[in-house]
Parts: sequence; structure tokens; C-alpha cells
Amino acid sequence: MTSDEISRECVIEADGVRRSYAGGFEAVAGASFTVARGELFALLGTNGAGKTSTVEMLEGLARPDGGSVRVLGHDPYGDRAAVRPRIGVMLQEGGFPSELTAAETIRMWAGCTSGARPTGEALDLVGLGHRAGVRVKQLSGGERRRLDLALALLGRPEVLFLDEPTTGLDAEGRRDTWELVRLLKEDGVTVLLTTHYLEEAEALADRLAIMHRGRIVASGTTAEVTAARPARIRFELPAGIPAARLPLELRAAADGPRIEIRTHRLQGSLTELLRWAAESNISLIGLDARSASLEEAFLDIAKSASQTEPEHRTEEVAVS
Repeated sequence: MTSDEISRECVIEADGVRRSYAGGFEAVAGASFTVARGELFALLGTNGAGKTSTVEMLEGLARPDGGSVRVLGHDPYGDRAAVRPRIGVMLQEGGFPSELTAAETIRMWAGCTSGARPTGEALDLVGLGHRAGVRVKQLSGGERRRLDLALALLGRPEVLFLDEPTTGLDAEGRRDTWELVRLLKEDGVTVLLTTHYLEEAEALADRLAIMHRGRIVASGTTAEVTAARPARIRFELPAGIPAARLPLELRAAADGPRIEIRTHRLQGSLTELLRWAAESNISLIGLDARSASLEEAFLDIAKSASQTEPEHRTEEVAVS
């Protein structure tokens, strides 16, 4: 997504938002970000970072203690009637009546939803059409997550909040959900996603933000967030070739013949390495070169933030 596209209408805005709990626990400590129409924005963070508390304020389920939030130009808490029919919400736990079937659950929810999709369409959308007559208590954990998603999509939302949408899904179910989310985005739906699966954020997000202790500590595209972290080159040297033979600029700590080079100039370092190997008639075994992953950047950012930020929590409370 280009900078011009990002600058178009913002449909989600958080400006210095704060939320505290009893005992002085500040779950969200001044977070600010925006999400443009048609964009998928991923909110990442470790357990207790403040993601769910932030999303609950955007969904209108809680009022901020400070700062402001706007969704589709409205205060989602104070002007809930204007916002709620235009958004879809997939919570971490749906809390369905266990004795109802999947179809009955959809029909019950449709009674409270403006312009609801037909029951069969909603179930087919998430791959549950063949399970329409099965009671919720007999659905697998992954199937219940799909039912959660069907309910979030029931009213054809303009803005979709997905809180850990693929937890409990197998690999196939996760990929199917990714494809559905991509199709929704192509139709212009704005998506705010929280996830612990960093590959999910890499695969889907136009932009992302990383939260730590209630604050946004990094944000941007995946490329922008990972750019400051070094790339790596890994390979093994043939027996009898010591790491000391490498060009001085490329020498790195080695475990026997195993070499890992960290570099901020991946193309230049790789070119130099391959030139040296060709000139020395040396085969580099298992050569693998890649930019820093989002996972590496995430762990590095979280570690750095823990070392530099002051502790702002006064008690241990499980909030995510």
C-alpha cells in the first residue's frame, strides 16, 4: 500500500488512548494509530501488552480513561447506535449456547442484525455449510472459531475486528481464513486484526503496530518494522576450511563449520561471500540468505522495550 493510499480516509483512529483497571493497573498507556478505509492493520504484542483492551475500546465495549477513539467518524462507545450496525466483531470467545445447532445460532444472531446474510450463505462463507445441523457443543474448537467469524460477517460489515481469529484452527483452516480475509479486503472491508501468529500478520497486514506494556513501540509496514534489524546469511564450510579463511568483513562466530553472518547490507555481503567462494573454489553447504523476519524484529523490539521503558504497572493482572 502506497503512502498516498494510506493517507486516504481514516475509519479507525486512536489518539493517546488510555485504559486502567482497579489497583492502578494501566493496560493501555497512550496508544495512537490510524487505520485507512480498506486497509488491514495488525495489532501485535505479547500477552498483557494491551491489545484486547485497546480493541474493546474501538469496538465500543469500554470507554477510554483518557485520549479518544473514533470509528467511522463516531465515538464507538457514546454513539454506539451509529457504529454497531456497520462493524463486525469476532471476540476471542464467542460464548454460544451449546445446545443450539450452528444454523440455529446464526438465525438467533440474525434476529439482532440489520441486513443479515441468509443462514446458508453465512455458514458456507466460513466452510461450515455441511455442519449446519450440528450442535455447538459437538463442534470442534476450530469449527467454533469459524462460527465466531460467520457471526462477525453476518451484517456485511464495513469494519471488521478480528481478535485472534485463527486460534484453534489447523493449518488448512488458517489458510482458508486468510483467503477469506483477503477477499473481504478486496471488497473494501477495513480489518483490524490481533494475532499471536506473526506469519499471519506478515501474510495479511498492510501495516502493523507492536504493543508493549500498553504502548505502541513500533509501527509501519512489515518491511519498515524489520528494516532496522540485520539480515542473516547461514552456511557450512567444507571440512578443513576454518572460518578464519572468510574475508575479514564477513567473519562471524562459528559453531564448528556452521557459520551465521549478520549484516545490514545483505546484497553486498552476499555478493562478497559468493565472490570469495568462487575464487577459493569452495562450496558453501546449505547456503541460506534472508532479511530479518517479523518474528525476529518482534522479539528484538520487545526485548529492547523491556530494557528501556519504565515499569508502569503496579500489580500483576492478566490482560491481553
